[in-house]
Amino acid sequence: MELNLVPISITRQKQDPAWNHCEVFKNGERLQIKCMYCGKLFKGGGIHRFKEHLAGRKGQGPICEQVPQGVRSVMQESLNGILVKQDKKQKLIPKLLACGSSSRNPNIGGEAENLGSHDDMNFGIKPISVLNTLEGDSNVVSKVGRGRKRGRGRDRNLIESNYPCVKTDLALVPNGGENPTHMAIGRFLYDIGVNLDAVNSVCFQPMIDAIASGGSGVVPPSCHDLRGWILKNVIEEVKDDIDRNKAMWGKTGCSIIVEQCRTKNGRVLLSFLVYCPQATVFMKSVDASHAVYSADYLFELLKQVIEEVGSEKVVQVITNCEEPYLFTGKRLMESFPSLYWAPCLAHCVDLMLQDFSNLEWINETIEQAKSLTRFIYNQSSVLNMMRKFTSGNDVVEPALTCFATNFSTLKRMADLKLNLQAMVNSQDWLECPYAKKPGGQAMSDIVNNRSFWNSCMLIARITYPLLRVLEIVGSKKRSAMGYVYAGIYRAKETIKKELVKQDDYMVYWNIIDNRWEQQRHLPLYAAGFFLNPKLFYNTEEHIHNDILSSVFDSIERLVPDTNIQDQVVREINLYKSATGDLGRPMAVRARDNLLPGKYPCIDRNCHIAISCLFRTLGVKVPWRPPDTYLSYNGDLIALSVIFIILLGEWWSIYGGGCPNLQRLAIRILSQTCSSIGYKPSKISIEEIHNTRNFLERQRLSDLVFVQYNLYLRQMVLQKQEKDSLDPLAFNNKDILEDWIADNEVSPDNLDSSDWKSLDPPVGNRTTLTPPGDEAEDFLSTRFTDLDIFNGLKGVKEEI
Repeated sequence: MELNLVPISITRQKQDPAWNHCEVFKNGERLQIKCMYCGKLFKGGGIHRFKEHLAGRKGQGPICEQVPQGVRSVMQESLNGILVKQDKKQKLIPKLLACGSSSRNPNIGGEAENLGSHDDMNFGIKPISVLNTLEGDSNVVSKVGRGRKRGRGRDRNLIESNYPCVKTDLALVPNGGENPTHMAIGRFLYDIGVNLDAVNSVCFQPMIDAIASGGSGVVPPSCHDLRGWILKNVIEEVKDDIDRNKAMWGKTGCSIIVEQCRTKNGRVLLSFLVYCPQATVFMKSVDASHAVYSADYLFELLKQVIEEVGSEKVVQVITNCEEPYLFTGKRLMESFPSLYWAPCLAHCVDLMLQDFSNLEWINETIEQAKSLTRFIYNQSSVLNMMRKFTSGNDVVEPALTCFATNFSTLKRMADLKLNLQAMVNSQDWLECPYAKKPGGQAMSDIVNNRSFWNSCMLIARITYPLLRVLEIVGSKKRSAMGYVYAGIYRAKETIKKELVKQDDYMVYWNIIDNRWEQQRHLPLYAAGFFLNPKLFYNTEEHIHNDILSSVFDSIERLVPDTNIQDQVVREINLYKSATGDLGRPMAVRARDNLLPGKYPCIDRNCHIAISCLFRTLGVKVPWRPPDTYLSYNGDLIALSVIFIILLGEWWSIYGGGCPNLQRLAIRILSQTCSSIGYKPSKISIEEIHNTRNFLERQRLSDLVFVQYNLYLRQMVLQKQEKDSLDPLAFNNKDILEDWIADNEVSPDNLDSSDWKSLDPPVGNRTTLTPPGDEAEDFLSTRFTDLDIFNGLKGVKEEI
């Protein structure tokens, strides 16, 4: 961003829907618009040009590739409405006048004409509908105002019955009337007391469509239907999907995940899941309260699960890193010589961030930032003002864990520094009664404190790579094994570049190395780095040789047949020298293109590629229309579209010349590294173990089986955008409470805050994942620092 750009707030008069998706800056006397999604800065052309950018319509500017599809559709509808009004403008105004409006408003024709041709360069707002061109005292507007009290549908009928020449589009009119369908849904959700984020379920819209297709008076299922035949049918659907997934476990390998949670009553429950690139599935839950600290008990439990899945299919077992699991893991590796035990890597990275936050200067900066956000988020008028100056963005950003949230929020605040400074130095703030209170004065001091911002930005820079590693490791949409080693390397490299002096950066290196110690026994991370073509061919030759012993360790454990082991070793030389198809220009280009996290357009061409890939693996995939790939159905492709986006894609296409190494690479690169985030908070597994009736316990077990697996599927298929997150929502309480909860809730605070007056957080977007290819750019540059690799291997350097 240019240094002379000053952020300004978007006023309420700017009601075009495109204003909700941009930031506005003042550059001298000119106003400029910045896209929230791709970061494109428009130096002219106004809101109409920006709307074409979002709508994907070729006009006077580039097309945004990062905008969510829902936003694009709204912009397209808005542009279509503008075009229709422009075409009919000359015909429509005389008709309005003929209907009787002109006699009461002699200037209406000229006023409407002026609004319709307003210069976008001056950020004028084009009329959203005919209603916006009418004066406030006109007969039409007065009747609409009275009609709106009785509902949105009556507004339309009232206008069109009194003025048949006027066709309204109230869907585009801001601050419209009530939607009776939404009201009915709201009453139902409030009545049953579920989390309101239930509307984000991928099953919600299909349910609405099914009800609508039944027409008026559709008969709902009874409680007995839901407990009976419906549950039975859904159980069979879920089991069929799991059976299809099992067919892939032998091809890609799988990871067994142990999710441990402690209930409010002190009960310890263990959930057993199986991960493969297509989907994670829930197997069962066990009450381990009586023996959770017994390594023998845990060993027998995990042994049973491994045998049920098939030991030859299991690449690793992931648990937490507590001492009983440490002993259990060692016994498992002795009993099953073809798999690994791995402590959860997400927990390991989170402990690194915890140690960082315990450093005095970092802790002081975090506490200053928290005092600022606590004040903002407990005063409705201050929160509204902040969102006005940040274009609807919040200054807190939830992440996977509480410690990660500390640093992701500092990064977001650093990104919004200019906005916050513009706020506390504005006339709005000076006139705000809270500005004169102790909390408001402290907020002004912090926001105008250069030392605070310097610390905030330095912390954001040195922790950003670790946040990215945690995000990749915790992702449910990509396999992380090929990126972990490079991510930790890049974190240490960034710290070294920022702090320069060895005495300074070794403090942070030692924290990382100390927590990485528990992961050093696992050679899969180094092997994943070695087998990731984008990283491997971007690394110095002497580093290849340095980590080759980890690859050999993986070969000896994951490939039991000694003859095949020898063939794999010979094929490694073909890979290192990029011999045959591995060295084709297409394969070289594909090192960067065929990587996780780049989701292709799902069309017939994509299906052909999928079909070729699955035929290679011996799985038949029928054709389905493009819009059903991500829908909820029993087809294997609905759960396996992610598979073509693995590093294994590159190996499947170009690795045919070294088939044994190809199979090993796919098995390693297809694994996850985390056990965090798989437990759905809305499912009470404890109810199963509290139920003493045997029949009802069986039913509850099956219900949890269905709920858990639907939840795991939704984590991959859900299309919810991060810009819809509200930090004040109850489901964000565990992660964000320390940032938004006031230390003391007094009656004065309750009287001075009114949630009904809050403006929604319309502009929120994550600061951790940059748009497009930049999401992986922090891993793209070469790896040349041998000191860092020595630290990852456990070789201590002299200080």
